[in-house]
Amino acid sequence: MCAVNHSDPNTVPNDGATAPPADLMPVVPGYESLGPNGENRFCVVDLVSDQKLRTQLKFTCHVLSIPAIAEELAQEAFIKYASSKCCYSSKPAKEMVFTDLQSLNTYRYRLETFTESRTTEWDSEPYNGQVVDGFGVAPAPWSIPVPIPSLFQDCKKSVRVPHTSTVKGCHSCLNLGRSACSRCVNSGRTRCGSCSGMGRTSSDQRCIMCQGSGMIRCHSCGGVGSITCKTCKGQGKLLCFIKLKMTWKNNMNVAVIDKGSGFPVELLDQITGERLLTDMAAVVYPVVSFPDSSVNAASESAVREHQAQFATTCRILQQRQTIELIPITRVHYAWNEKTHIYFVYGTEHKVYTKDYPAKCCCCSIL
Repeated sequence: MCAVNHSDPNTVPNDGATAPPADLMPVVPGYESLGPNGENRFCVVDLVSDQKLRTQLKFTCHVLSIPAIAEELAQEAFIKYASSKCCYSSKPAKEMVFTDLQSLNTYRYRLETFTESRTTEWDSEPYNGQVVDGFGVAPAPWSIPVPIPSLFQDCKKSVRVPHTSTVKGCHSCLNLGRSACSRCVNSGRTRCGSCSGMGRTSSDQRCIMCQGSGMIRCHSCGGVGSITCKTCKGQGKLLCFIKLKMTWKNNMNVAVIDKGSGFPVELLDQITGERLLTDMAAVVYPVVSFPDSSVNAASESAVREHQAQFATTCRILQQRQTIELIPITRVHYAWNEKTHIYFVYGTEHKVYTKDYPAKCCCCSIL
C-alpha cells in the first residue's frame, strides 16, 4: 500500500462531493427554511401535560435493607485490596481488630430517555447518469419512515429525502471535471528538488535531473497542470438532494442518594447494585411512596427535567427508570493502637480507604 504524501497539496484527504451553496439550490416546498447554512433542525411538540405527570408510580417492593457484611468477608476483601497494592503491607488487614461494621443503604436512581432528532441539509454525489428523483411532493421530515435502532443505544443514520433530487454543474471545477493542480499552479512544472532550481549542482555541474533548466515535470499532475476534480470525480456534474439525518441518543439522569457517609459516590459509576425497580414505557411517571423520600424527589425532578429538555426539541421514543440499592459497609477497626476506617462496597466487594496505615513513602500523597 502506498503512503499518502500530505506535502503534496493535491493529496489532502477529501470527504467527497459537497453540495453547492444553499442559495444556489432550488426551493423545495416544506424545506424552505434550510437557509444559507444548508441545515435545519425539525422539532416535535409532544409535551406531557401536568395532568399526566400527576399520575405517579407507587413503589411496592419491601426488600429495602441489606445488612452489613460479615467480618470474615470484610477482612477477606481488605486483604485482597492490600495485596493488590505493590507498596502496601498486608499486616494491618491480617492483624486488625474489628470495632464496628455499619450498613449504609445507598440508593441510585437512573432515568434514561431515548430520543430521536432529525435535521436536513443539502448534499450531493457525482452524477453518473443515475435516476433523478425530482418529481412529486417531498414528504415532511417526520413522515419519512426510518426503522428505529436498538433502544437506549446511541446511533446515527442518514437517508435521502424523496423527490428532492436535481442535477447541477459542479461548483468546484465550473463543470470542467478537472481542477488546477495546487502544486504547480496549473503550469505542469515545478522547481527541481535536486538543484533547488539553480540548474547546477554544488560542484558547478549541470543538473542531470532538470538538464540545467531548474524545472522538472510536476509529479502530482503528470505535467498536465490539472487534476481530476475531487468533488465531482471528473464528471463535471453533481446529483444534489436533501439529506435527512437522524440522531438517536440515550440521555441519562443519575442521582445517588448518600447519607453523608464520607464515601466518594463517584466510585459507584461502574458498580453493580441490587435492582429494586425497573419501569419502562413511552412515558414514565415519577415514583412515590418509596421509603426514602430523597428517591421520590430525585424521580420527580428527573422526569420533569427530561420532559422540559427534550419534549420540544426531539421525539421521545422510550423512557426507563431504575432504582438500585448499593450495599456499602463502613468498617471501623483498630491496628497498632490506632483506629481506622475503610469501606466495602458493591456486590463486587470492592474496598476504598484513604488512610491505609502501612504503606511505604513512595505511596504517600504529598
